[in-house]
Amino acid sequence: MAKLHIKKGENVMVIAGNSKGQSGRVLVVDAQTNRAIVEGVNMISKNTKPSADNPKGGIVKQEASVHMSNLMAMDKDGKPVRTSVQVDESTGKKIRISKKSGEAIK
Repeated sequence: MAKLHIKKGENVMVIAGNSKGQSGRVLVVDAQTNRAIVEGVNMISKNTKPSADNPKGGIVKQEASVHMSNLMAMDKDGKPVRTSVQVDESTGKKIRISKKSGEAIK
């Protein structure tokens, strides 16, 4: 299984594909397939049968997964950045930092 550069709950920007330029919060990360579901990005229309949750059924809009290679983490300014890992001297824990500014990512 590959090491992932995106984590659940962080803000990302789509850098390639039909949703290029859109950004949102990561809802689900699937490490097996290297894909993530991002809030409000890559929306699809899905036909659903009537159920207890949706008695009428019909067409439902929902997010589809996006490949990890098409996502980039965003810093606090909302700009996409590359990340690296450094060890914090005071705590000894690994933290992810922005390659451009050197600040910690979330």
